[in-house]
Amino acid sequence: MHRGIAWDDLQFVLAVAEHGSLAAAARALRVNHTTVLRRVNAFEAAHGVRLFERLPTGYALTAGGEEMLAAARAMAEVVMALERRLAGQDLRIEGSLRVTTTDTLMASVLPEVLAGFREAHPGVAVEVSTSNLMANLTKRDADVAVRPAREVPETLVGRRVAKVAFAVYASPAYLAAHPGTAELAAHRWLAPDDTLATSSIARWMRAELPAAEVALRADSLLSLRQAALAGIGVAALPCYLGDTTPGLRRLEPEPVEAMAVSLWVLTHEDLRRTARVGAFTDHVTRALGQRRALIEGARPAA
Repeated sequence: MHRGIAWDDLQFVLAVAEHGSLAAAARALRVNHTTVLRRVNAFEAAHGVRLFERLPTGYALTAGGEEMLAAARAMAEVVMALERRLAGQDLRIEGSLRVTTTDTLMASVLPEVLAGFREAHPGVAVEVSTSNLMANLTKRDADVAVRPAREVPETLVGRRVAKVAFAVYASPAYLAAHPGTAELAAHRWLAPDDTLATSSIARWMRAELPAAEVALRADSLLSLRQAALAGIGVAALPCYLGDTTPGLRRLEPEPVEAMAVSLWVLTHEDLRRTARVGAFTDHVTRALGQRRALIEGARPAA
């Protein structure tokens, strides 16, 4: 008897195809790699197909696997669209809520905002993911995104909360060791690495400080903040982070306008009417709006 394809089984096959290894697929699915191996082997055995070549470098699709993958991805889009629509009908302010944001927001203004939401809606369990990448809300990698961006994907809806201002910061020890250094290009800099090449800070530095001395590069603005605190050099940071960090001072009183971006609270169109998503986006938008002066750089550190 022919066995129908179960969507739950197909998710494991898709994950291996998209990520190229059992370990990466397991991380994406939040299971252990032996579970992924077992489910993929069982799928191939049940349907009499060989979808992957097991190579030392990872899993590569066979010709049959490539053909199946195209159909499976189309099926996945239909299933995920259905899941979003069903989730959008949920009128309960309870359950889990996945939020993607940045490490800088979680290290400054957002925890207090989340605490207020938890107090108002104790039935909602918030799961926070910090990353420099915009999570795919279409695939339900997250329900809500709270993050700075110049532009947002057309598939998402939401509200612009404020302008995110940036300024250049240094420790008192660094400033004392470099008195009278007025030109930004004359300072020793702490810079984003290539993983943050598209950030507004990296773009500004490429345009304005192409020949500046770079003492340290990092893939996290939190790491750059810590390096600035240690006196290694100066760093451009969002004002909501720099102005709330004891031990850092702005080099110039006004933010650097060319680095400004917008702070957004976003979700997918199909989820905006879900009760817990609506309650969260309303709360976060209002609470961050109350902190607009800090976010927009109007309250420099003393």
